[in-house]
Amino acid sequence: MLNNHVGRPFEINATKSFNTEKNIKIADFRGQVVVVYVFQMLCPGCVSHGLPLAKNLQQSFRSDDVQVIGLHSVFEHHEVMTPSALEAFIHEYRLTFPVAVDTPSQHSNVPETMKAYQFGGTPTLLVIDRQGRLRLNHFGSINELQLGAIIGSLLDEKSVQTQTEDADESSGRCDDEGCRI
Repeated sequence: MLNNHVGRPFEINATKSFNTEKNIKIADFRGQVVVVYVFQMLCPGCVSHGLPLAKNLQQSFRSDDVQVIGLHSVFEHHEVMTPSALEAFIHEYRLTFPVAVDTPSQHSNVPETMKAYQFGGTPTLLVIDRQGRLRLNHFGSINELQLGAIIGSLLDEKSVQTQTEDADESSGRCDDEGCRI
């Protein structure tokens, strides 16, 4: 899904978090690629392919490189998708990554983070770069190979940036070997 929020800083507006001791803030994961899986526990696509993908991502990448986060964004069936029902769901599906509950809107059925970033529904997959900028906002299923390539390219951006910074730091320096440009 294309929208005008890609490339901008991203943050979650949540009322509660599970599998973590503190509220989830994307800024706390600066330096990592963050994959946010937006779901509803009664969404068939979320349960059949989204959650397995999120679990697979968590197992496939080092946690200091890639952080997977769930965002439960309820826009329908509000009366049954409560935080206590979500807690049981997280336990039953053995989700070990942090899961935040999107703040319900006082003015519509669409919760605050979903509304602010114009998610198309659930499942939505968000990929945030090491600087905290939203780089992908994708509604529906996604090819795992394509997603791996996207994450790999974002992980590689740090390597290129580090090499550039190292080159910048060494330029104009002289040592026993000579003087660098």
